[in-house]
Amino acid sequence: MTESDLAQTDLVAEIEALGAKLAEAKSSITRRFIGQDTVVDLVLSSMLCGGHALLLGLPGLGKTRLVDTLSTVMGLKGARVQFTPDLMPADILGSEVLETAPDGSRAFRFIEGPVFCQLLLADEINRASPRTQSALLQAMQEKSVTIAGQAHDLEAPFHVLATQNPLEQEGTYPLPEAQLDRFLVQVDVDYPDRATERDILIATTGAEEGEAHQVFTAAELIAAQKLLRRMPVGEQVVDMILDLVRACRPHEAEATETVNASVAWGPGPRAAQALMLTTRARALLDGRLAPSPEDVLAMARPVLIHRMALTFAARARGDDLAAIIASVAETTSENRTAA
Repeated sequence: MTESDLAQTDLVAEIEALGAKLAEAKSSITRRFIGQDTVVDLVLSSMLCGGHALLLGLPGLGKTRLVDTLSTVMGLKGARVQFTPDLMPADILGSEVLETAPDGSRAFRFIEGPVFCQLLLADEINRASPRTQSALLQAMQEKSVTIAGQAHDLEAPFHVLATQNPLEQEGTYPLPEAQLDRFLVQVDVDYPDRATERDILIATTGAEEGEAHQVFTAAELIAAQKLLRRMPVGEQVVDMILDLVRACRPHEAEATETVNASVAWGPGPRAAQALMLTTRARALLDGRLAPSPEDVLAMARPVLIHRMALTFAARARGDDLAAIIASVAETTSENRTAA
């Protein structure tokens, strides 16, 4: 057996072992967060890719409970910030205070804010002012913050799971495009079906509730993120990612008439990078060794929908961005099959 064959065998064994560990993590999560398998998979995918997730859903659907459960299962130090209009950047990042020593000398000491954690729940992020929202930009992208000209590194791994109410817009500040693009995926948290809601009622209103247990450590999650980037991706999947992303940009050669007529701006190269990573994560969560074109189609909506915008005329017509992405994905798949 050659050295290349041995390396390939080791990679397969590592991927299979990680897949089994992820299955155990999902089982632990569902003890406290019942149902909503798609939501769990998307959030886990974002963490496996080393990214951040934006959770959209009405109050009371379990978003905060999910993040709290993930903190336990993934072995991460968690923190929560409730975003309000009067929240200041220093309330998130931390600040320097002037202290007087017993000998009378004075010196500044930096007091860390809640962002110095490994899993940050940014609850109702769109209720904070743009100034405060932008305080997270450097943390999300660079994994560090700068206070008084001094850079402070955040502890690895670092993930932001932000929640947002998609309907209540009174007293809110829509996230700017630059910050939306920092979120790897947008996760829509919908109402549970009847059977799931029945299970939730029974499980959460009794004398005892199910408890999640730790499956990963921070070091193991970092190792999983590195392993994911070693997963092989076929040329067919790479070409489909490129076709799909470019077809969602108005006035590109691959764009459809619907995109040209309805989309103001489309996804950039960061979206293609996100698709490349999340398709691997989806395959990993499904127990497969490499992603397929079906993974690209499944991840198109959560990866692209917050990286695109409709024109004013399209919004006036009542066009739906999710429907446009689904149509482009279907057309892209048909074209790749025909080719």
